[in-house]
Amino acid sequence: MRYLLLCIVLPIFAFAQTTEDTQKSNKWLTDYTDALRVAKKENKNIIAYFTGSDWCPPCKKLKTDLFDSEEFIAIADDYVLLYIDIPMNKDLLSADQLQHNKELSARLNKKKSVPLIKILNKKGKELDKYSGYSMNGNTSYHLKMLKKHQ
Repeated sequence: MRYLLLCIVLPIFAFAQTTEDTQKSNKWLTDYTDALRVAKKENKNIIAYFTGSDWCPPCKKLKTDLFDSEEFIAIADDYVLLYIDIPMNKDLLSADQLQHNKELSARLNKKKSVPLIKILNKKGKELDKYSGYSMNGNTSYHLKMLKKHQ
């Protein structure tokens, strides 16, 4: 019985630790003004990620394939990370956050593409972008763009 319990509990702890480590490595901001302030202070570019976290299958898959990957974690500290979510379930965000995200999307994502990754400089000027994800596990194009602007 103890062995069975260990077989069930240990993998859960291992998964929780991996998830917690990934979240610590990827510190996503949700306010554009804060992201600009930090980018100026730290002299970094911004990765602005536009997503529909609860309804967009390519967005969900990109999170797993790119943002949770070792390659992304290795370069994430070279950027300020900005997460802009427009979920279907309005309970996932506060009303203020949802309004902020909609306004930001109207300004920086006029085509309303998701997933969309934009690289902005510390003044908010767009340097590059990559829209979409084919969900085939190939994130080399995304990583190439991100490494280009480190």
